[in-house]
Amino acid sequence: MAEHTSSSITIEAAPADVMGVIADFARYPDWTGEVKESEVLATDDAGRAEQVRLVMDAGAIKDDQTLKYTWAGANEVSWTLVKSQMLRSLDGSYVLRPAGAGTEVTYSLTVDVKIPMLGMIKRKAEKVIIDRALAGLKKRVESGK
Repeated sequence: MAEHTSSSITIEAAPADVMGVIADFARYPDWTGEVKESEVLATDDAGRAEQVRLVMDAGAIKDDQTLKYTWAGANEVSWTLVKSQMLRSLDGSYVLRPAGAGTEVTYSLTVDVKIPMLGMIKRKAEKVIIDRALAGLKKRVESGK
């Protein structure tokens, strides 16, 4: 059964700067930790990634997956699973909201694995993935790289 997890963080940068890092899939291995390889397979009419292949190593979950991305305006992107070795389903999103001089980023993730896994272990893995991704995003954006 798919579980839903989400978390938020405030980043001291404008939403456009945050989304610029989120949309730069080629650099994911530099800051995400779990993404070891990233390849944009297709782009939309605006030149944004539409399908991306990611090679992941998130401890309990190691996978080669393809995700379909949907961009909703300038401050939201969501994704769904196209294919995977380990996952039955994967839905996620980043939603950005101005927060004072910075940006509140909410990362939501719903995952269902093909292999049996205790719900408690799966939720912990999801939480670790989200927390590491948000911390990595914050560090990357605020470092100005």
